[in-house]
Amino acid sequence: MSYIELAADLRSAIEQQDTAAIRHLVAEMQLADLAEFIQHEQEDTTLSLLDYLPLDERASAFGYLEEETQSALAAEMDDATLAELLHHMSADERADLFKLLDEARQQGLLRRLAHAEREDIRKLASYEEGTAGALMTSEYVAVPAEMDVATALEKVRRTGPNAETIYQIYCVDDEGRLTGTLSLREMILANPRATLASLMVEELVVAKVDTPQEEVARLISRYDLMALPVTNGGERLVGIVTYDDAMDVAEEEATEDMHKSVSVGKLEGGLRSASLFDLYRKRIVWLVLLVFANIFSGAGIAYFEETIEAYIALVFFLPLLVDSGGNAGSQAATLMVRGMATGDVRTRDWARLLGREVSVAIALGLTMALAVSVVGIFRAGTEIAMVVAMSMVLIVIMGSLIGMILPFLLNRLGWDPATASAPLVTSIADAVGVLIYFAIATAVLGLPA
Repeated sequence: MSYIELAADLRSAIEQQDTAAIRHLVAEMQLADLAEFIQHEQEDTTLSLLDYLPLDERASAFGYLEEETQSALAAEMDDATLAELLHHMSADERADLFKLLDEARQQGLLRRLAHAEREDIRKLASYEEGTAGALMTSEYVAVPAEMDVATALEKVRRTGPNAETIYQIYCVDDEGRLTGTLSLREMILANPRATLASLMVEELVVAKVDTPQEEVARLISRYDLMALPVTNGGERLVGIVTYDDAMDVAEEEATEDMHKSVSVGKLEGGLRSASLFDLYRKRIVWLVLLVFANIFSGAGIAYFEETIEAYIALVFFLPLLVDSGGNAGSQAATLMVRGMATGDVRTRDWARLLGREVSVAIALGLTMALAVSVVGIFRAGTEIAMVVAMSMVLIVIMGSLIGMILPFLLNRLGWDPATASAPLVTSIADAVGVLIYFAIATAVLGLPA
């Protein structure tokens, strides 16, 4: 059955208080789907639904929930129940949940956990948010590089059940420093008496504990890794970041960039869980700033009042022209921001890209000028059509350059290039477009400036 069908049946079973049906349907659902159902459809019955799962599956399902939901559910559990849940969670998810709790609750829980779990939580929770250290898990398989394959495979069998992944094996020296890696497949196919040092790959892609999580996600995607090893300042292996966690980061960053592209602040939770005040607060600042930015467009129009009075037909083409500049700028900004986010475009590329953007913008402007000049001839005559065509070319070129240069400028200033949002680029391009249009009209039509 599909998730939609299972969700409908589970909703019906809950309404009818059919315990047997609920137990069966909860067991049938994927844990990620159950977490989705719990979070968005039956928040009041969350804990009771989780109780239908075995403890290890309950811990896994809990890890799929959003932080806000996890925090709310943890507040409803007593220390004994929560400590038991923490014990069965993966190391990275356990540390993430632990950081959501207040200090008094943390201390109470630490006393109920085994020494190894306490130390692991303290270590993982100590790293700064947004870094590889905060994202990594300490559950991995590491073996001495001088160990032979047969012995190493036996160690994998013993430690593998508690590891996040066993498909990549990490080789370390006597000091715990990472020296190489090899896949489980390579180990299985190798001579049992061969040493790992003779088989391992020594050219490694590695992150430091303070590497930004965006860079971690980029490395995993670029090199098609299942997991990325993380080392400390002494090159000791301290954890790994798995592919699924990196993709969560990539999705989070893409969502944040999308919000910035339309001048919306970052929402900490999902859209459905955001309060009305949060939605207002995340949008109002940029909207107010853009209102004042648009005053420049109005000032430009006011400056050329005499030109407009003499040729009222110019007003007909004003929205068309300034919107074209804003659209061209938004396209250029989107391409640049995305290229910089993926690493395809770097700051040093700006000069070469500037030349290309000018060429493309000229071609776009000429094509659009040709199309709009036909309308201009029939609507207002040859002179106005000439003004509109010339303005279109220059406005599209300027809009494209604004959209292309602004992300580089923001990056140089140490700001997020995604801040060069479509509304911001459009507002700047609008003001520039108004000045270009009426300046050309004043010059071509022989009017006093």
